[in-house]
Amino acid sequence: MTGAAPPAGLNHNFRLLWGGEAVSVLGSMTTTVVFPLIAVTEFGAGPGAMGVLAGAVWLPWLLLGLPAGAWTDRSDPRRVMMRADLLAAAAVASVPLAWATGLLTLPHLVLTALAVGCCTVFFRTAYAAFVPRVVASWDLERANARIYGTESAMQVGGPGVGGLLVQATSAAYAVVVDVVGFLVSWVCLARLRPEELGPAPAPSPSLPLGREIREGVEIVFRDRFLRFFSVQGGLSNFALTGYGALLVLFMVHELDLQPGSVGLVMALGSAGGLLGATVATRATRWLGSAGALRWLQVLGGPPALLVGAAQPGLGAAMIASGSFVVGVGVVGANVVRSSFRIRYTPPELLGRTTATAAVIGFGTMPLAGLVAGGLGTWLGVRETILLMAATHAVVSLTVFVGPYRRGRDLPAQPMERWTSGSTATARKSSVT
Repeated sequence: MTGAAPPAGLNHNFRLLWGGEAVSVLGSMTTTVVFPLIAVTEFGAGPGAMGVLAGAVWLPWLLLGLPAGAWTDRSDPRRVMMRADLLAAAAVASVPLAWATGLLTLPHLVLTALAVGCCTVFFRTAYAAFVPRVVASWDLERANARIYGTESAMQVGGPGVGGLLVQATSAAYAVVVDVVGFLVSWVCLARLRPEELGPAPAPSPSLPLGREIREGVEIVFRDRFLRFFSVQGGLSNFALTGYGALLVLFMVHELDLQPGSVGLVMALGSAGGLLGATVATRATRWLGSAGALRWLQVLGGPPALLVGAAQPGLGAAMIASGSFVVGVGVVGANVVRSSFRIRYTPPELLGRTTATAAVIGFGTMPLAGLVAGGLGTWLGVRETILLMAATHAVVSLTVFVGPYRRGRDLPAQPMERWTSGSTATARKSSVT
């Protein structure tokens, strides 16, 4: 979008996009607590079943991520997001309906998580391609800070709301909040003013879908920055998802927490993401984009070990404190990376490159759920959480061997634009 676009706070379309996503994330974060609580309290799920449930949410990235990216580059991303919202709302609404009729089962819960995961693949891929049409390039850090900050705020409120709703009503009825969130997001997208959007990217040459997918993969793997971000993100997400898959089970069985307390501990931990989004822009000004990214990732690594060291009683606060600091680092780094990616990647390639990075980054997560479930049964839940937390800590420290291990800023200029039949490479510029 051109520099003449209004600031994010005065941008009608951005406010709607931002607000709709905030409500939707609140509902989704409620469900991240409610689904595991249903599995544990209603169906007696153990580590293996919890791993399968966690993996179902992320498996669609592995199966659909690459086609979704190519499809988004060919389509209107706003319409893709609207359809995804409606389908996800219908999938989640099936849970309370099945409960009311006595038909809800653990496989139904897993299939619902899988369906919502499929919708999320298309929504998040289209969202990344759509933001540059709504927000001016010079305002990306501030806009991304607001997006991630609000998402983090909803991640604070969502688990608490979910835990309280489970205590106050049937767990299955608590997911109605998620249904409402998807519908609100759809309404906000429908109310955007298309005439105020930036121009759509120039269409790429008409190529078979498979060729477009392959080009997106080549771009990411040939560029040292996109490749490093993707691989590091995949390994980190594997570890975070691994211990996250067992976290509710750990708090209920080993720390003896009630549903309301589970939601409170998770909400307090999620508050770190809100702070991370807030400090990311300031850290970039002080340290430069490369410097801020290095230290935010270091901050968000080793404190994960506190989660596995939690004890019953007041010792459960270690989960909240560890998760808080991890959230500061992880979300702050996401703000810096997202702004860099949007500037660095030509608009017509955003869908494919975002999807390729997401397949690498999120594709490890269903495997993480299964591995964590197996290790939790074999080694023990606490031991598995500690192992996964240690893995995340080590991966976070790889910033000191990555392409931005020195210098103040990431490259300011975009990579070379893709031309059909050529090799997409980044300009040979070093971190300055």
